[in-house]
Amino acid sequence: MYLGIDIGTSSVKAVIVDDKDTVVEQASAPLNVSRPHAGWSEQNPADWWSATNAAVKALPADLRKAVKAVGLSGQMHGATLLDAADKPLRPAILWNDGRSESQCATLEKAEPRAREITGNIAMPGFTAPKLVWVRENEPAVFKDTRCVLLPKGYVRLLMTGEKVGEMSDAAGTLWLDVGKRRWSPEMLAATGLSESHMPRLVEGSDASGTLLKAVASDWGMDQVPVAGGGGDNAAGAAGIGVIKPGDAFLSLGTSGVLFLVTPKFLPNPAKAVHAFCHCLPGVWHQMSVMLSAASCVDWAVKLTGTKDAAELLSKVEARGSLDGPEIFLPYLSGERTPHNDPQARGVLFGLNHDSDAAAIGQAVLEGVAFAFADGLDGLIEAGATIDEISVIGGGARSMWWGGVLAAALKRPLIYRDASEVGPALGAARLARLAKTKERAEDVCRPPPVRVVIEPNARDIEQLAPKRRAFSQIYQDLRPRFRGV
Repeated sequence: MYLGIDIGTSSVKAVIVDDKDTVVEQASAPLNVSRPHAGWSEQNPADWWSATNAAVKALPADLRKAVKAVGLSGQMHGATLLDAADKPLRPAILWNDGRSESQCATLEKAEPRAREITGNIAMPGFTAPKLVWVRENEPAVFKDTRCVLLPKGYVRLLMTGEKVGEMSDAAGTLWLDVGKRRWSPEMLAATGLSESHMPRLVEGSDASGTLLKAVASDWGMDQVPVAGGGGDNAAGAAGIGVIKPGDAFLSLGTSGVLFLVTPKFLPNPAKAVHAFCHCLPGVWHQMSVMLSAASCVDWAVKLTGTKDAAELLSKVEARGSLDGPEIFLPYLSGERTPHNDPQARGVLFGLNHDSDAAAIGQAVLEGVAFAFADGLDGLIEAGATIDEISVIGGGARSMWWGGVLAAALKRPLIYRDASEVGPALGAARLARLAKTKERAEDVCRPPPVRVVIEPNARDIEQLAPKRRAFSQIYQDLRPRFRGV
């Protein structure tokens, strides 16, 4: 048995996977987010540990006793500042905290090669700008900081007594030389830190330590090894078998992610593409991120007065047409890839007397698909190649939307019998690799294919001029968004 623990934002999930790679049991414990000011997002690190203990202890005792190794995944970017006694100095500043926007410019000015070294634009979500904010606004806390850990790194410290990070999570700090897979002295110096403030680094499939005797006893387990693990998206990729160059997944969640494995470091920061290390040695990944994906459908449900997303999608499918004049820009929360434009906003363009719920719903599906296509272009522009794309997330249940996406991307989409376990399954697989030293391709296998949606030539032809109009509308409105 192998235990995977995912330290998420809203909960901690724990799963136990057997030697046949079957999830035999899972449990979770909730987490709360504190928002003391507009745009702020914080959590108490002690809550991660409490929730981790609750989730693990909710698993059957006989299964826990059989666990051979533990793996960790978790929310990325969160800044956990520790003092000389390894105690948190303040609440952790999370990935979705926006207070450090001005500090991003400060950081890139201090190190002009920042994008070249890290492969990423400095954004408030990353860890380094948060530390610049602390330096400027909480100087006493900054002075007392002896180590900075990411959320799962803090949980690991309490599990093993070791300060350890792994490559996929570290790549999201802006302190990693992503191509060389090591800390960057230049980026640390730009933040006022040094490598002494950083944990040692391991690969995600390597052991990072062993459970402390007291923790093992409390959990009813042996002192088993703890794998390096992975950031949430990288661990999720390991969980669905997206591990070799050319493999990709498209996530249709609240936000949208296009994740592509690459054989080397292939940055394209000019298009706000993320370039990170994968959680397995010798491979990297690119990621395009759109801030609103399936959440746009929820917005359209409210706008049109339909009962829920299922009803709206049913109306769209019954309409069965891609030839409407309506065009939707899905920037309800701004946009990341490729525009890096927090001021962008949603737009519904081209309405007429026939623009009913079904027509508006179709425009929303197309707009999200066009935004994914923009992201795909950014990945390919950096020199990547894509062999196949698996679709995951709540929006993956709509085969009609799958056809729209396939036509917009001009690529087949693979729908798998994927478990909804997510990153925790990938963490358990990484635990197994750390213990058994098996080949990653023998453990991190993709689930069986349920259906493949091929792009329809007529749909491609109908969507092409609409995508050109979609791009032009954004360019025309971009200056005006500054005044909204």
